[in-house]
Amino acid sequence: MALLSRPPSKPKPYPFSPLSRAIHRLAQATKYLNSSCSTTKISLVNKLNCYGLEGKVRFFIRRVMPMPIVNAASTTPVSENGRESNFKKILLSDVVVTRPRNVLFGRKWNSLDMGSAAVVVSMHLLCLFAPFTFNWAALGVAFGLYVMTGLLGITLSFHRNLSHRSFKLPKRLEYFCAYCGVQALQGNPIDWVSTHRYHHQFCDSDKDPHSPLEGFWFSHMSRMFDTNTITERTGKPNNVGDLEKQGFYQFVRDTYIIHPVVLAALLYAMGGLPYIVWGMGVRIVWVYHITWLVNSACHVWGKQAWNTGDLSRNNWWVALLAFGEGWHNNHHAFE
Repeated sequence: MALLSRPPSKPKPYPFSPLSRAIHRLAQATKYLNSSCSTTKISLVNKLNCYGLEGKVRFFIRRVMPMPIVNAASTTPVSENGRESNFKKILLSDVVVTRPRNVLFGRKWNSLDMGSAAVVVSMHLLCLFAPFTFNWAALGVAFGLYVMTGLLGITLSFHRNLSHRSFKLPKRLEYFCAYCGVQALQGNPIDWVSTHRYHHQFCDSDKDPHSPLEGFWFSHMSRMFDTNTITERTGKPNNVGDLEKQGFYQFVRDTYIIHPVVLAALLYAMGGLPYIVWGMGVRIVWVYHITWLVNSACHVWGKQAWNTGDLSRNNWWVALLAFGEGWHNNHHAFE
């Protein structure tokens, strides 16, 4: 999710419903088991669907065809003489960086890369003034905006509602929560959702936008400074047609950077520099790293309760910070 966004190409319909993914995986399971009776597969899906058992379809698939967990044992390449290649493990984990990617050097930066880096660096530099501008009112503003942008904006709206369509909201409430997410300064809803949907579609594969198999820091934050990485891997975004056809999300995408600037001006008018430092700098950086830890730490450290075929882990300390998002292996199992 680029911090500064550009309009993607014309959207194409993308079947991102849980049932569509379940049917696709069931087809894979049938091929894996070398089943010669295709009618059995079709009738089984139809039977489960008739009873409305979408969730149990996914559970059934995982019980029928366990997916291999991608970890040190399964991803470390082996040379001809049987010895492991010279790849490094991420500290205190079994995850091996098999495709190290350095986005900071050795490539040409475009204007979006430089804009994204400028926003991230400036927010971190603003935090340096936090000890000199602290007051309880500013801390309260930062905490309130943390809940609004982190819980209502990123977790509830961008992630659960828009990316996965886990529930429906009245349009006015949907747009309000999405606007809270815009103030997290993590990109506009269309680009954020597109990136996350690609992550689930290609999780920890060569096309995953942010896998720790390319390095911990790449999955955590540096990938945002290479805004062409998703296009290189998956082509131009075509999985967010449901959002692109709505005028509200088009407007927010086209005017994205204006909205945090307006909020900063309001905070300055209310409380001066302390409100800017704490309500924008400290709060935004805090929500940044909490969100990024879900993409990085929750694919490196923790426990796997479910065999999801990827690196997703349940991480209790990330869950405490990220409003429950740290139970990431559960999320990948029952998205």
